Amino acid sequence: MTGTFVGMPAFPEAARAAVGDPVLRANLRHATHTIRDKRAKAVAELADWAELREAGKQIKDHTLRHLDRYLVQLEAAVTAAGGTVHWAQDAAEANGIVADLVKATGETEVVKVKSMATQEIGLNEALEAEGIHAYETDLAELIVQLGEDRPSHILVPAIHRNRGEIRDIFRERMGAWGRPAPEDLSDSPAELAEAARLHLREKFLRAKVGISGANFMVAETGTLVVVESEGNGRMCLTLPETLISVVGIEKIVPTWQDLEVFLQTLPRSSTAERMNPYTSMWTGTTDGDGPRTFHLVLLDNGRSAALADEVGRQALRCIRCSACLNVCPVYERAGGHAYGSVYPGPIGAILTPQLRGTASAVDASLPYASSLCGACYEVCPVAIDIPEVLVHLREKVAEQGGRGHRLEKAAIKAAGWVLDRPAALAAAERVASATRALHPRRLPGAVPGAGAWSESRDLPELPAESFRTWWKKNRT
Repeated sequence: MTGTFVGMPAFPEAARAAVGDPVLRANLRHATHTIRDKRAKAVAELADWAELREAGKQIKDHTLRHLDRYLVQLEAAVTAAGGTVHWAQDAAEANGIVADLVKATGETEVVKVKSMATQEIGLNEALEAEGIHAYETDLAELIVQLGEDRPSHILVPAIHRNRGEIRDIFRERMGAWGRPAPEDLSDSPAELAEAARLHLREKFLRAKVGISGANFMVAETGTLVVVESEGNGRMCLTLPETLISVVGIEKIVPTWQDLEVFLQTLPRSSTAERMNPYTSMWTGTTDGDGPRTFHLVLLDNGRSAALADEVGRQALRCIRCSACLNVCPVYERAGGHAYGSVYPGPIGAILTPQLRGTASAVDASLPYASSLCGACYEVCPVAIDIPEVLVHLREKVAEQGGRGHRLEKAAIKAAGWVLDRPAALAAAERVASATRALHPRRLPGAVPGAGAWSESRDLPELPAESFRTWWKKNRT
């Protein structure tokens, strides 16, 4: 399976296959429950968590309202520090910029820091088409890449794999990509990590070009920030001669004081750590320290369109902690691949349709990939009201029309007519009760639009008499 999500089926179809995989469901259940339990304990340690959450929300909302000003400030600061800023309207433009920058160095290999933005635009595939091989260095991303798989989680891309599966991938695939795994490799976490370390070390020492994203960009100084738990990212950020960072325009914060809030909320909400083991920051270039050349590619790719939506724009507050995925009952059962996007789970269900539009079947289905239970909103460290945005996007999808939505509107209109006429309603109730023995358990497939609903639902059993009839007998 490649890294692209083009041609994915709509969510219900993809989810149906996923929920039938007992190994996948077991892997997801174990991982999500473990992560969310640890997160709850880490968050409970802070008496001012609610205040930090509100502060993060306010900072993000302020920045989004004045995004044009802060982006110009960021560009000036990065340029003054020796970096070069590029603006990319869409994925094709961003991929072209990065490919040209790599080719200008004469290199045909790059090492990569874990980056959602580069996955979003399909950068690895675009570089491969230009004869440039990109090596993922995050452990989970390495597993996904070696297994010719797709990421299924924002924080833990290989969450759908267990240790035995990872061992098999390392044994079978590492040799084709570089240093092979030991023949007697077990599924011990320590041995798996050591095999990955040795495999990646030669790539770190050889690579002349590194590619990253960024968790945050500080407008006042032009500083970029990457937080991680392994240290592989820091190797990519410091050893290569050229560093290229592809970052969504929404990742900006105005000041260092604003950054402080997110450096408290992000680690606790994502990895359940009090602080990230590795927090790397760089501002332009410095002689004798780190890469000699730095390029920042600022990525729009649908973000301006999302920003124009007064309800939907709150999705751009997201700091990619993945807390919403770990509490979502739909994600736990369906897994990340069913969402057909690099952004799975509740945040993906509202972010992807805004970035890509809702023209395709998979994108139009994503706002419905939720029970609207609200657990995602409760854990979000920047208070994104995901259920509100889901309902908002469902309205937009319904307005597009389509056979199912036309039938739904017709049914609602008919129901409105009956409910507005008490005599007609009473007559319908009498007929329904009198014929209840003849009613099928499920709607017949011949009924237009009923198949998807009735496939997993029985019709409610009607009582012998309606409430209206019962009331007249007993209360009048």
